[in-house]
Amino acid sequence: MVELAPAGDGLLRQSFAGDTFNTAWYLRRELPQEWAVDYLTAVGQDPLSDRLLAFMTEAGIGTTHVRRLAEATVGLYLISLTQGERSFTYWRGQSAARHLADDPAALDRALAGAALVYFSGITLAILPAALRAPFLERIAQARREGITVAFDPNMRPRLWPSLAVMRAQIALGAAVSDIVLPSFDEEAAQLGDPDPQTTLTRYVALGADRVIVKHGAHRVHAFDRGQVVTYEPMPVPPVDTTAAGDSFNAGVLAGLVQGLNLEPALAWGAALARHVIASPGALVP
Repeated sequence: MVELAPAGDGLLRQSFAGDTFNTAWYLRRELPQEWAVDYLTAVGQDPLSDRLLAFMTEAGIGTTHVRRLAEATVGLYLISLTQGERSFTYWRGQSAARHLADDPAALDRALAGAALVYFSGITLAILPAALRAPFLERIAQARREGITVAFDPNMRPRLWPSLAVMRAQIALGAAVSDIVLPSFDEEAAQLGDPDPQTTLTRYVALGADRVIVKHGAHRVHAFDRGQVVTYEPMPVPPVDTTAAGDSFNAGVLAGLVQGLNLEPALAWGAALARHVIASPGALVP
């Protein structure tokens, strides 16, 4: 998506961002160069879509699996900040990304040979309802084939027809995943969780090997293949919390796919998130 962020004096700075894209961007930054990071989506055939693809290529993110559609373009969102905490206004109706799973053969090609597949609740929310089950079945098949599947529930109620549909689809997404990375504030707001342990217990029951419950600057609660782990991040005053969770996910996943145990992977994610929230915008060099 196109990101418009405050730049002072009533001006806006344009960039490109989006939840899974942010994580891909930071994974590309954190992983060794011999690792390939590719992104599956769809864009338009307009100049703004051209610029997005050029941006991805310059960042080292593979675009082989990006479809180009004549009748659509990229989405747009505007960041608003209050004491470092962000809120968003979205324009998504024309987004080509809604068609990312339209072609089953293209989806198969994108998943073939991957070490890690990462998607989110927003990925599910923007898909046509009829395509969610086939998409999740292909993700489940990838997991059965030995590909590690990671999922961030990333709950955005405005993207869903009802809270009941959102909750059911998020549960289905978690059920096909090895690693689930929920945020406690979202789980508390949407599901009424009284504490992070409740969130942890629910996702463990859905079958994930690892569940990592983010809680802003507070303690991380995690489940690691039968063992409960906690991690205390170092709190820092935020300039802009945009992409804090996305970058944390990238650091954790970069560590895990390279064979680190969970605790050093959590430290990697926390350090990367601290770096990101110290500057404005989603993608911080």
